[in-house]
Amino acid sequence: MIDTNLKSVYNLCQALVRPMLKAKKGKIINISSVVGLTGNAGQVNYAASKSGMIGFTKALALELASRGICVNCIAPGFIQTRMTDVLNGWTKRRTPEDHPDGRMGAPQDIAHAAAFLASHLSDYITGQVLTVDGGMVM
Repeated sequence: MIDTNLKSVYNLCQALVRPMLKAKKGKIINISSVVGLTGNAGQVNYAASKSGMIGFTKALALELASRGICVNCIAPGFIQTRMTDVLNGWTKRRTPEDHPDGRMGAPQDIAHAAAFLASHLSDYITGQVLTVDGGMVM
């Protein structure tokens, strides 16, 4: 879990940073999870890896901000995907109740957030965690 969710981010960012430093600009968007913010019973390894990604994002943002590189993180909540399709019945029924808007998110909700963070509209945003979760974590 640490290799997949945290070491991969480290390795990718290490490869990306040098060309971005030369260009004096860039955007890095990591995808974490609301579980990295809240924790979740039975998912200690997952929560730790996603929380570590958030800390990594914030530290890297501090290091790169003066060089024109923005580093942010998106923390999705429950998103309707093949992974969530296999959740058991109780979890599926309960999940929308945890969201103020009463629904699970769609992959395009995450894509729209990433497009915003990748655009010039977010040039003054760095070191942030954007929760895309229908209000689940407030």
